[in-house]
Amino acid sequence: MVFCTLPLTSTASRFQPRYTFADYCRWQGEWELWNGTAVAMSPSPLGPHERAVAKLVFQIEAAVQEQRCDCASYAGLDWIVEDDTVVRPDVMVVCGRQPGRHLESPPTLAIEVLGDSTAEKDRTAKRDLFEARGVAHYLLVDPALRTIEWLALGPDGRYRDRTAEIPTDGRWTVELPDGCRIAFDRQTTFA
Repeated sequence: MVFCTLPLTSTASRFQPRYTFADYCRWQGEWELWNGTAVAMSPSPLGPHERAVAKLVFQIEAAVQEQRCDCASYAGLDWIVEDDTVVRPDVMVVCGRQPGRHLESPPTLAIEVLGDSTAEKDRTAKRDLFEARGVAHYLLVDPALRTIEWLALGPDGRYRDRTAEIPTDGRWTVELPDGCRIAFDRQTTFA
C-alpha cells in the first residue's frame, strides 16, 4: 500500500492569478486590486452611504475653499499604490500636486463609509495598507450606527486612535500636514 505525504504548505497560492494595473484597466465593473488579487466592489453603495459621501465632500470642499488650501477632495478616484495594488477610497483629500488621471502617491486623508459588505475590509486590510503607505488621517464613517472612527499617524508612523476627540454633537477639526484645517460636523454628516 502506498501513502501520500502532503507538504506542510499549500501549493494553491502558486496557481492563484496575480494581476497588475494593466489587467485592472481592462476590467468592467467595480473592482480594486490588492497585492495582485482582484477584489469585487459590489453591490453598489446604498443611499445612506452615498449621502454620507456627498456630505463629507461638501464639508471638505467648503473648508478648502474658505482657507484657499492647496488641497482637493476626490470621491471614487483610483489610487495606484503599486503595479499590483489599486484601491478606491470613498473620499480622499490630496494636498499639493493634483492627479491628472489617477492618484499615484498617498492621499493626506482617506475616508471609508462603512457598509455591510465592506466594513471588515475597511477596518483591517485597508487600514493596514493606509498606515503602511503613510496616509496621515483615516476616517471610518458608519451611517447605520452614526459613528466616526478617526485614526491619525503618530511620530512612529503607526495609527493612533483619536476617536475620543470627536464630540457627540458639533464640529471637530482634522489638521492636515500642510496646515489646512478641515472642519467636520457629525450632525451634518448624518443628516
